[in-house]
Amino acid sequence: MTTTQATHAAVADRLTREALSELLLALADDEFVIGFADSEWTGIAPLLEEDVAMSSLAQDELGHAAALYGLLGGLLDRDPDAIAYDREPAEYRHCRLLDHGRGDWAMAIARRYLYDTADAVRLEALVGGSWAPLAELVGKIVREERYHVMHAGAWLERLAAAGGESRDRLLAAWVTLGPDAATVFSPLAGEAVLRGAGILAAPHAELEERWRTAIGPTLTRLGLPMPPPASWSARGRLDHGAAFRSLWDGFTSVRRSDIGATW
Repeated sequence: MTTTQATHAAVADRLTREALSELLLALADDEFVIGFADSEWTGIAPLLEEDVAMSSLAQDELGHAAALYGLLGGLLDRDPDAIAYDREPAEYRHCRLLDHGRGDWAMAIARRYLYDTADAVRLEALVGGSWAPLAELVGKIVREERYHVMHAGAWLERLAAAGGESRDRLLAAWVTLGPDAATVFSPLAGEAVLRGAGILAAPHAELEERWRTAIGPTLTRLGLPMPPPASWSARGRLDHGAAFRSLWDGFTSVRRSDIGATW
């Protein structure tokens, strides 16, 4: 039995397979987009150490995305690279939080902190799930993401405590990103099916509350406001703007330069 056949056999129910495909696409697109966004800091980060750190973070995220696209490709019997690169911008399902332009360093740190802390809560709800390929992959991802949270948290503390322009820039980024922060937890159409199948441990609304509880003490101590409820609600993974179009142009340019080529 091939890997693809084994993957199909493990998810024989059509509704479960559709719901799982939706989940995998959301997870993969989030990691893919933030990975490419972070890669834009290579060579222009404020410190040499951060050039290395951001490159490493980007590599981690793109590796996670590749693994998740691999699971999705096996489930749908499709080429994972085609899923990653051959869609139009409107077909991507990353959250609105990751749809903003690169911005300055404070914007990058605010985005990473909000995403990484939310992603940690989301991943925890997938650890030990009933679909072994995803549960095993998440177990590996969690170990790497722990360091991502530590990196973003250390920089958030540094910028918030610095005062002056550093804090002002952080607050400006926080105001810009805050309304989209909770879109990491945008509900999925097949969420109830995933929970019934034992793949997802809790609904996204509950995960959002866990996230707010987790980051609340840090935000209070640093004098940062709690992000408001997501203004995009159910469309938090469907509406993408010009900033993402620009990023998409960049990461698909090589593949689009010779359509049909084998890379």
